[in-house]
Amino acid sequence: QVQLVESGGGSAQAGGSLRLSCAASAETGRPTAMAWFRQGPGNRRAGLAAIVTSFHYTVYDDSVKGRFTVSLDNAKTTMYLQMNDLVPEDTAMYFCAARGGGGATLVADNYNYWGQGTQVTVSA
Repeated sequence: QVQLVESGGGSAQAGGSLRLSCAASAETGRPTAMAWFRQGPGNRRAGLAAIVTSFHYTVYDDSVKGRFTVSLDNAKTTMYLQMNDLVPEDTAMYFCAARGGGGATLVADNYNYWGQGTQVTVSA
């Protein structure tokens, strides 16, 4: 079982930056993969970035590739999403997710554990 706690959401202007954090704790060991998703009003929850925790292989959606970077700390207990060059279309609720087995994907149904979500609002 994995518990996820998110932080770092807030407001920014277009062109600005934010860094989201997701702290993971588990009784049975670290998850094999973690990911970031977001969901805006009227939209399906969409995968943004995912990472394999063992060797930091990453996957990005085209909508954020080149602007967002997913990473892990040295202990592999905290996942980050560095968001640069923000645009108003990035406004959404952002969710941290983890899975106990399997690889890094951008498919929500693959993930077993979810954080509570953190709101990101970007103004023009």
